[in-house]
Amino acid sequence: MDSDIYDIIRRLAARYETPDFLPADPSHFMHEVEGEHNRETTAFIASCLSYGSRKQFFPKIQYVIDSAHGEVHRWVADRAFAADIPDEDRCYYRLYTFHDMYVMLSALADMIDTYGSIGGYVERNALDGYKAVCALCRYFAEKGASAIIPKDARSACKRVCMFLRWMVRDGSPVDLGLWSSFIDKRTLIMPMDTHVVHEACRMGLLQSRSASMSAARKLTARMLEIFPDDPLRGDFALFGYGVDEHRK
Repeated sequence: MDSDIYDIIRRLAARYETPDFLPADPSHFMHEVEGEHNRETTAFIASCLSYGSRKQFFPKIQYVIDSAHGEVHRWVADRAFAADIPDEDRCYYRLYTFHDMYVMLSALADMIDTYGSIGGYVERNALDGYKAVCALCRYFAEKGASAIIPKDARSACKRVCMFLRWMVRDGSPVDLGLWSSFIDKRTLIMPMDTHVVHEACRMGLLQSRSASMSAARKLTARMLEIFPDDPLRGDFALFGYGVDEHRK
């Protein structure tokens, strides 16, 4: 890889991984609640809803926090969500119905009942970042919640990978690092969507334009060349590259 690209990626990562990144990003919701379990549970729900227009999905995440009065973990664990997100077929957000959300939250409540938290489940069922993606997809598929969580890890699983970035990366003003003791951040997979694919191809990091798990792992391998101890630092660089180019 051209050393100039290395330098650009390092510079962009340093520029954009700052507290200023938070207000316009869905990661800010997990910073708005108190306590590790609340933050973890809020982050998971926020990641599930993070697609499409931020102007549209931000209020849907905020609705969850408001309904739970900030106690999102308890709201799920006690199944209090049934009063605010009933098992109905009307639309909640875009392709997700209230029923889809209800099924996902019910599965999440089951996970909390059994393992105490999402982290408790992951710690017992995954040894690294990729296996954590697979384990989360498998759990929710077995619970019939694949309308929201991918049924397997053949797709890029962008939102699951993003959630894992939030949970695992430590020393960041954005990510929480709550799981840094049992998942090595060097094993995380780049959160990949069509925007990330586009920017990665423009930078010469990828050739394929497919947003697959295979492509996400290839991109992660390229980022490991630049950030050997923390490849997902490159996620901020790809975000910043698009912003910088848009400003020109």
